[in-house]
Amino acid sequence: MLCLRQVCLFMLRHYQVRTLSSDLLLSQINSCTHEDEVFSLVGRNKARLSEKHVGIALNLLWQLQKKRPFLLRTNDYVRNHSQFLTLCILAEKTVEHMEDETIVHILYSILRLNVEDHNSLAEVLVTEAWKRLDRQVLWPALSKFALCLYKQHRRFSPVMGKVAQVVDMKLDSIQDIRILSVLMISISDVISQSFRDRLLQKAGQLLEEKEVHFNYAKRILQFLQNVKLRYHPLVERCNKIFLKNTSRLDVHSISLIFGLYEQLGFDSAEFRLVAKQLLSEAVDDYYDPETFAKLFFTLAPLAGSTVRERLLVTAVRMAEEFSCHQVLVILKTMQKMKCRDSHLLKKMTSVLHKHLDSYHVLQLVKLTQYLVVLRCHNLELFAKLKMLLFGFLKSSVVPADTAAIIRVLAMLPPFQVEEIIINKAAAVLPQCRLHHLNCIATALVKWNHCDQLHWQNSSELCVKLLQKLNDCGFQRLQKANNLNLLLEELTHVNGEWFEEVMNEETMAMCQHLIDQITWANVLQLSSFLMKTNHRCPSLLDRIASVTVENIDKIHPFEIYSILFLFSALNYDPPANEEFFESCIRHLTSNLSCFETHHLVLLGHVLAVAGYFPPVLIMKIFNVFFLSKLDAQLEVLPDTLKQRVRLHLMKLNRAVCLECPEFHIPWFHEHYCQHIFHNSKSRINPLRQHVHRMLTEILGGSHYARISVLTPYYYEIGEKIALEFLDSKAFSKHSHHLKGEPAVKKRHLEMLGYRVVQIPHFEWNSMVLSTKGEQLEYLRRHLYGIH
Repeated sequence: MLCLRQVCLFMLRHYQVRTLSSDLLLSQINSCTHEDEVFSLVGRNKARLSEKHVGIALNLLWQLQKKRPFLLRTNDYVRNHSQFLTLCILAEKTVEHMEDETIVHILYSILRLNVEDHNSLAEVLVTEAWKRLDRQVLWPALSKFALCLYKQHRRFSPVMGKVAQVVDMKLDSIQDIRILSVLMISISDVISQSFRDRLLQKAGQLLEEKEVHFNYAKRILQFLQNVKLRYHPLVERCNKIFLKNTSRLDVHSISLIFGLYEQLGFDSAEFRLVAKQLLSEAVDDYYDPETFAKLFFTLAPLAGSTVRERLLVTAVRMAEEFSCHQVLVILKTMQKMKCRDSHLLKKMTSVLHKHLDSYHVLQLVKLTQYLVVLRCHNLELFAKLKMLLFGFLKSSVVPADTAAIIRVLAMLPPFQVEEIIINKAAAVLPQCRLHHLNCIATALVKWNHCDQLHWQNSSELCVKLLQKLNDCGFQRLQKANNLNLLLEELTHVNGEWFEEVMNEETMAMCQHLIDQITWANVLQLSSFLMKTNHRCPSLLDRIASVTVENIDKIHPFEIYSILFLFSALNYDPPANEEFFESCIRHLTSNLSCFETHHLVLLGHVLAVAGYFPPVLIMKIFNVFFLSKLDAQLEVLPDTLKQRVRLHLMKLNRAVCLECPEFHIPWFHEHYCQHIFHNSKSRINPLRQHVHRMLTEILGGSHYARISVLTPYYYEIGEKIALEFLDSKAFSKHSHHLKGEPAVKKRHLEMLGYRVVQIPHFEWNSMVLSTKGEQLEYLRRHLYGIH
């Protein structure tokens, strides 16, 4: 689209045809420094205004506003001025004579001046631009036109589809990442998967340029968010661009980037460190509520105790000024950082009452969830929330919204559940996805268990509804014929209902669709199997073979996640050596893709499987690396921080025991002592029961100790390294030992212990139902009698 007009049309314009430099009126318009000067010129020269004058004037009106701070802009004054209406009328009359770029510039300017989306001039401009889409493409004009359509909420419109078609046909000719990034966001709702992949490939090529502005990288992330795709390679490139442009980042940019990373499941400790430093230095520079809310969202989870306390105090002081959205941001951040500051929570709940009626249904759901997790005890507030949620439930026609409301109602303090809630749930069941069915099932089971259903035959109705819910789940699974869509649906499913009712059927359907496993979906499938703790040999074998065949197409971080599955489940595929060695070669040649803490997790996963790549081990156990790791751990979430430290200890122990040739010292003595002495875990009754029996068998308590620490800090039950294995030590519905307990057995044997492992399914079986049978069982295992 949007080429220069033909010479013949140009000659048909108003008689005042002359170049920009020779037109006195154009020069006068361009020299204006205030909108009143523009309007004065327009009022005095209505009869002389050509389409070029009109275009320049309308564009200038926006440029004058753009130069002012947001709060000092006078868009309403400009829009309501009589001469602005004059310009709009003249633009409508002369639109056919305008150049393509002029049409787009005017459309963009009036939209930025906040005219209504369906303003008559906007409609005329869109229609005229649409007519010209088949002409020679001017990419800057097309990208700006697409952005205008996007801002007008025409994301699914035929004209946006036409823009996407033009981009699809001529994608190879785009060489500017700025233009491409705008187009990608604008057309993201009307593209196919194959077109999406071509756009990603093109964006990847253009992001390799030496100088890429960080705003273009932000747009690429927004595109990935729009299409709901976690594409690690492109996010990594964008992250590198942000790190190169740290001096240009402010709290608004950093807050947006963190929000996008959260949506895309990406995290960068290095970017966290940079953000912490930049924002901590300017923590006193943000006084307005909007900016402070962004600062709190970004900095509070990263900050040290001193800065965090200042942020909490400031949040209390500014609470009355926060908008309804900003209150949500503060509460979300408090939940994220597990902050239960009673003073701030009390202040936020006190200001919530004036905002409650402003929230739409999903915001209200999120708000309720935040308050419950933060252990808010304001019963009056919860009563108001229940009333509002109940009102939304009555009018809801969207299954996802209905399920979300029911899920969060079940989180509230106990109340008498009305029959209409159950009826509403029953009405939407046939349209629900598995995740929504899971939400409703969880709520029903809780209400029934807590005796919150008090109408006649309530228990019977609940049982019937649960049966209908199960049937809907089975029917949805049986209709599945696309593995990608099924895996997408399974991403958010978890909980007892799914595990107890749907898990086996789901595994059967995944096996039925086994031929659809490709390199593009092995990560999703691996994550699902890991989440369900399910050891399915046919699926695992297929994952391994697809991974080996397509190793160069799979991102190294995804390889780590796949290996994690095999390592944790202690599963060896048919070509086990080829699988692990192929993955290790790919990983060790791409170690630069991993952050320090990810390398520790990778090293531990490989160690559990019995692999110790020298290049990885020597990289981790290095003073510089460990110093860098310590710095990055300070900005990681507490749960991840603890996990990394624990896995570094386990990796250190494994290397010392299994690879003494590396000469890596054991340096976790103090850490292990600290963990052991601060542990609040109690010895469970079953272990105490087994200990008493061992004392009886061995002839005294001095022959059997209930808790012993070995060298390298393995805790074992007895001197003969007797260990009781609960259900967590095994795969789901399997007697196959998982990776961690298998490694513990291997290491204890290396330390000279004879290891006796007692599986829960043997000890709790009917065969060992009496004390005598249990004693005999222990004797056989202790003395090796079979």
